[in-house]
Amino acid sequence: MLRHLTLSLSFAFSMAALLTLPALGQQSDTQDKPFDVRSSIGDMHVGKDADARSAGLPLYPGANPKHEDSNDPLNFGILTESFGIKLVIAKYESDDAPSKVIAYYRDKLKKYGKVLECHTQRHGADVEVHSDAKDSSESGSKNEEQASKQLKCDSNDGPVTELKVGTEDNEHVVAIEPRDSGKGASFALVYVRTRGKQGDI
Repeated sequence: MLRHLTLSLSFAFSMAALLTLPALGQQSDTQDKPFDVRSSIGDMHVGKDADARSAGLPLYPGANPKHEDSNDPLNFGILTESFGIKLVIAKYESDDAPSKVIAYYRDKLKKYGKVLECHTQRHGADVEVHSDAKDSSESGSKNEEQASKQLKCDSNDGPVTELKVGTEDNEHVVAIEPRDSGKGASFALVYVRTRGKQGDI
């Protein structure tokens, strides 16, 4: 599902493995239940308990959940002293035209800042995650740091409309595309939050 998901902190995956190992023996056959680990190293949450609300947005009226594979939806988070990452992906579909869904979420995203509209070939939740967050004490001026984290369109040609708001380390994305049937729209609500040693998540 996340073909374009890139995490420059490969340490995150190592940490996830370390956090998971002590609890594997206690894990039962309940794959649909959230999996939580709390340890002296850090905390981790993996579950299918993602929805519009956990992505920080209202659900488009009349929309229904869309499950394409066993990983839908996804609510993933790791919190340690060294870094933190939160990733929420929830997919839905509606009988309404994509233009109506786009207009709805363009308005709802305004509460987070200026909305950037992009057009891409990527589908659903195929978003890039930039997790090379640094402490402000290690980086240059705040203006330089913020400028480097501004969102931009990777391309502007394709059937998928991406509405983005925020920065690379605190981003809300809604990706809308026509349904394969030709009627209605499919859309993914994505929330990504990363941090270095400092800050909340």
